[in-house]
Amino acid sequence: MNGKRIIIVTGGTLGDWALGVIQENDVLVGSDRGALYLIQHGYKPHISLGDFDSVTTEELSLIRSSSVSFIECDPIHKDLTDTEMAFNWALAEQPEQIILLGALGTRFDHSLANVHLLRKGTELGIACSIIDANNQIIVMNQTTRIERGRYSHISLLPLSLEVTGITLHGFAYPLHQAALEIGQSLGISNILNEPEGLIELQTGLLLVIQSKD
Repeated sequence: MNGKRIIIVTGGTLGDWALGVIQENDVLVGSDRGALYLIQHGYKPHISLGDFDSVTTEELSLIRSSSVSFIECDPIHKDLTDTEMAFNWALAEQPEQIILLGALGTRFDHSLANVHLLRKGTELGIACSIIDANNQIIVMNQTTRIERGRYSHISLLPLSLEVTGITLHGFAYPLHQAALEIGQSLGISNILNEPEGLIELQTGLLLVIQSKD
């Protein structure tokens, strides 16, 4: 699926904003209740998978009949979250891009685990992101261009113990060959002065969070 974009819709916080992310040629993956969201909004998931412990029997029947492919697993005897199962399926397809919708919500443990999933895609050279109504999150390990778009702020947080050689171009608060360690807030709430900025780094994994209030 080189050149393709896979959208994973999972069971966190969703809304009409998510529909605006989906494009005509996207491959749609429904994870647990995320599959129901897609179907209720007129989409036919390419694959729906998970333990489906958050849907009713009637809703599960609808998901099964309305998906091109369907994989159900035991909710007790499984080692992965539904979202990680869907993400691993998407990685195996080797797309150009993976976007997670509904990956953030009231369960902070699940939200943080989903953010950590982005690392797996980054290390395989696949552009991966989490998008919700107010945020877009990526993990980078090499020089990356960032578009300002609809976001007012951009924050940088280390995902590895240390990130070195951070240099920012086009930002209100520049850094030059800086290092960030876990627990530091130096990279919080920067602003892009230009429509596009450049983030350089030498070593480590950097979490880049674009946000708006």
